[in-house]
Amino acid sequence: MCRLCWNGWGSSMVTQIVFDPLISIALLVLLGGVMALGVGLGLWRGLSGWWLRGLVAMVVLTALANPSLQQENRQPLSDIVLVVTDRSASQSIDPRTGQIDQATAALEAALDALPDLDVRTVSVQNAADGRDEGTLVMQALTELAAEAERSRIAGAIVVTDGQIHDMAAAPDFPAPVHALITGHENEWDRRIVLLGAPSFAILGEPVMLTLKIEDQGRVPADLPTTTDLSISIDGGTPQEFRVQVGVALELPLTLPHGGANVLQFVVPTAEGELTDRNNAAVVSINGVRDRLRVLLVSGEPHPGERTWRNLLKSDSAVDLVHFTILRPPGKQDGVPVNEMSLIAFPTRELFLDKIDDFDLIIFDRYRRRGILPSIYLESVSRYVEDGGAVLVATGPAFAGVESLYRSPLARVLPAQPTARVFEVGFTPRVSDLGARHPVTEGLENFAPRPTAEDGTPGWGRWFRMLDMDARSGNVVMTGPDARPLLILDRVGQGRIAMLASDQAWLWHRGFEGGGPQLELLRRLAHWMMKEPELEEEDLSAGARGQNVTVTRRSLDPLARDVTVTGPDGVTQILEMTETRPGRFEAQFTGNENGLYRLSDGVLDGVVALGPTAPKEFEQTVSTGTILAPLVNATGGGVFRLENGNPKIRRVRQGRAAFGRNWLGLETRNAYVTKEIRLYPIGSPLIFLLAASLLLLIAWRREGR
Repeated sequence: MCRLCWNGWGSSMVTQIVFDPLISIALLVLLGGVMALGVGLGLWRGLSGWWLRGLVAMVVLTALANPSLQQENRQPLSDIVLVVTDRSASQSIDPRTGQIDQATAALEAALDALPDLDVRTVSVQNAADGRDEGTLVMQALTELAAEAERSRIAGAIVVTDGQIHDMAAAPDFPAPVHALITGHENEWDRRIVLLGAPSFAILGEPVMLTLKIEDQGRVPADLPTTTDLSISIDGGTPQEFRVQVGVALELPLTLPHGGANVLQFVVPTAEGELTDRNNAAVVSINGVRDRLRVLLVSGEPHPGERTWRNLLKSDSAVDLVHFTILRPPGKQDGVPVNEMSLIAFPTRELFLDKIDDFDLIIFDRYRRRGILPSIYLESVSRYVEDGGAVLVATGPAFAGVESLYRSPLARVLPAQPTARVFEVGFTPRVSDLGARHPVTEGLENFAPRPTAEDGTPGWGRWFRMLDMDARSGNVVMTGPDARPLLILDRVGQGRIAMLASDQAWLWHRGFEGGGPQLELLRRLAHWMMKEPELEEEDLSAGARGQNVTVTRRSLDPLARDVTVTGPDGVTQILEMTETRPGRFEAQFTGNENGLYRLSDGVLDGVVALGPTAPKEFEQTVSTGTILAPLVNATGGGVFRLENGNPKIRRVRQGRAAFGRNWLGLETRNAYVTKEIRLYPIGSPLIFLLAASLLLLIAWRREGR
């Protein structure tokens, strides 16, 4: 259908001529060509009625084109302008918040003064769940444009600092996009950039961190090229360094303990810089052990010796050195020493020179026979006091004259023998204190049978236990008459555990269903290695988004309130609630990313929220460069609010949409059609009579 259009009877009524051919367009064109050829032939032959023949052809073609007069009653629609206000975290920098408030108020007043304009606004903020997505202005603009008719959009105005992180999602916009930039043109800022930080590191081995102190924007020419850098671990006393600005720094670091190590890097605030919110960076590195080096000292062959060895060798992460006495000095079997196939054990190297290389030493039914001189056992005591770990699994000999308690090792042992030995069947029990201790907490869940009504765990029985009086430490398991079976103690910087029975191997062999010997040994090893998850006195926190769960483990049944100090220095008090024996918990929500310090007056802890370098503060200097491709592609302009609010004009489509201190919104002339009327032009009979009359006139003229 073809149309010829003009406005008539006012701006809301449009009249146009439309054609609805009775035959196909191709046939109509072909017929017109044939008629034009005939008229041209008449002209060439000099026929006086050639022009009448042309009029006949025009009448026939017009009749076949079937013209009609169409009238449309149109209702004009208002144009739509989209206003996107960036209120992300970087906009809180002074004086941007005031500029935003003043600019939005001025925009609202100016747009309300323009007729036939529908204003739609949206405010962009950072994700409430703590996701580090940055400023998503393009996403908001796309969603706002999708809710409006494309033909009515007159333009968009974005009030922002220009630091937008989703420009790849910029829409194909049908009208000018204008940017009103907050901040000042001469801004500059300094920040810490973590270029490389591992998520975990091997304890005892240095790990390399790479960072850089970076200046952005219009940096003053007289600014020093060096600055101070402080580094602290787990909120401890910081170490100060003088570093070069703008140069990548490689920092070797050895983690002090297993588990999460929270490192904080801080540079002082320089005079005139934009913000100090990015002058600190926090990273959490998990410390793990590469190998667990164990020295197992067996006093004599017995069924439990092979059990200890199998348990330790079953773990590929354990390097085991087994010192065992197969032929004590008192044994006389007539075999010459030079004919024995065994080699001399390097006792001096192990117990004097290399003892500090071991993470754990286990004495299994060892008795004094003069094989290990007192100087070696003195070295073991010193090893414990300096941070080592020893596990003593006693046998009947511990109650006699060959007892380790009658050696220099006694000063680090938490219990002394009473010379009494229980030779009865008994089921080991977890003490009330042990139910709160991480080493023995919940061991009943590993029993092959349910706990009996009298509280006896569903483990297999043991049949021998040495009676001891605990001098120090915590009794976490008991035997007959509630006497100490397993004692855990801290000595100096190290730790020691004593097991008053040599029949734990019955659990491993599955006697009467067995018991959790492997789980108990694993927990003992981790506790003696000072793993954070097995500490009986510990204050820690874990974050999920901005929600933080604070956990306090303690053997004390009385809970302590925990004080939380945020990155901004604001404190709050958390009331701890006991969720299970020995574990207290509380929750809070962090208002901003950074390092939160925890303290209950006895223990301190830290937790880091958010990434090491939030996107909002990676780049803080205001700029129009990021938005420039979209603004230029749509014909918009970039204006700095520090120079004043631009005036707003309406412009025709295709005309310049911005100028000096003014921005333009296009007039779209969108409408909706309310009514359509068609009036046929002529009738077939009229066209037939007109054509016949013209043919008759042509015949008579040519006949003369």
